[in-house]
Amino acid sequence: MSSESADVEPIAPVELKVPTVGPSRPGTVPSRQVAWRLVRRPEVGPLVGAVLIYLLFLVTSRPGFVSLLGTASWLDEASVLGVLSVPIGLLMIAGEFDLSIGSMVGASSIIVAVGNSYYHLPIWLAIALAILCGVLVGLLNGLLTVRTGLPSFIVTLAALFMVEGAALGISRAAINTSAMSVYVGGSANAVFGSSWDTFSVSIVWWVGAFALASWVLHKTRFGNWIFATGGNVLSARSSGVPTSLVKVSLFVSTAVGASIVGILETMEYHGGDVTYGADFVFSAPVAAVIGGVLLGGGYGATIGIMAGTAIYAIVSIGVNYTGINSDWTELIIGVLMLYAVLANNFVRRAAMRSRSARSGQS
Repeated sequence: MSSESADVEPIAPVELKVPTVGPSRPGTVPSRQVAWRLVRRPEVGPLVGAVLIYLLFLVTSRPGFVSLLGTASWLDEASVLGVLSVPIGLLMIAGEFDLSIGSMVGASSIIVAVGNSYYHLPIWLAIALAILCGVLVGLLNGLLTVRTGLPSFIVTLAALFMVEGAALGISRAAINTSAMSVYVGGSANAVFGSSWDTFSVSIVWWVGAFALASWVLHKTRFGNWIFATGGNVLSARSSGVPTSLVKVSLFVSTAVGASIVGILETMEYHGGDVTYGADFVFSAPVAAVIGGVLLGGGYGATIGIMAGTAIYAIVSIGVNYTGINSDWTELIIGVLMLYAVLANNFVRRAAMRSRSARSGQS
């Protein structure tokens, strides 16, 4: 180094004063940023929506809506639907779909009724057979989906027709009808058919399904696998996530959930019927979508699914207390579903842009 360069004094760094945004205290977060974080959460929209929908019917409905009977009506509706929409929501977060749930509800119902009333099987054995049937159908759906690579929509649509046709054919061959009465008491009725002041035991099943799914989705490694599988199945697989196991397990859970709904319906209405599950084919996925689950997978929360199920039930039952023709119910639910999909996609894209911007800055 020359003497001239050695005599040059280093230039002192220039202190730049950048104006701070938001609170100046260390560790605090701007309120706008907090609000944006809340909006990005998948359960916030459905929870707010459930409150607003309830308040809307509270103002526009007759007094009977808020009575004990009116409250029990929509809670019972939500609970039966919720037992099925919770596992369906988890399956949709993983990026798959199940249409066979409708036929599985009816098949389980007729298995319990015919097994107990016609073949005189112990009621718990008939219930076990119905749940076993659900496990087998779920395994079939899951294995066919992951082994063949076919869309789950097609696989489960075929299963819908196969299970419904088998249930109808076997029941007609055995008892010459597709419906049969059954009256059950004892412990089985207490678990699946009891009620308290018009509130059905299905509410307990709904809360139990929600608690179990919340723990699995948000507190376990398997829950992380569900999100990863639905977000990008190839990346998840390359990262060591057992995506096939995740999907098969969730297909089994939806089929078992459908079996439990069929048992609940059988106990409540004192009879089994192959057609019991027709309304659940789309109502359960719709409730999950209203609850913030994206059809593309990778996004959702169990609290949101629960809120979406409540919204569906409040609208379905609340319309009857407003004096509006119930024929408009499906229109209202369709509008809610479209709004939910648009809102969820907007929030998801905004969140992805925000994440990309932060990554670029770093």
